[in-house]
Amino acid sequence: MALDMRTLCERCEITTLPVDAPARICTYECTFCVPCSEAMDDVCPNCGGELVPRPRRAVPVEETSK
Repeated sequence: MALDMRTLCERCEITTLPVDAPARICTYECTFCVPCSEAMDDVCPNCGGELVPRPRRAVPVEETSK
């Protein structure tokens, strides 16, 4: 089962998060941009879990050459 690579920060809902962008997630895959995560002391406001760096997914070559 693959991670649900969400594309918006759940806190500010402004920061877009492409699959290759840095982001923070908890074990429930709540997703936040780095500035929001740091503002929350890397603690998920939904479950209280630790926010850790989200693995980055490689962008296919055909997408990078457009």
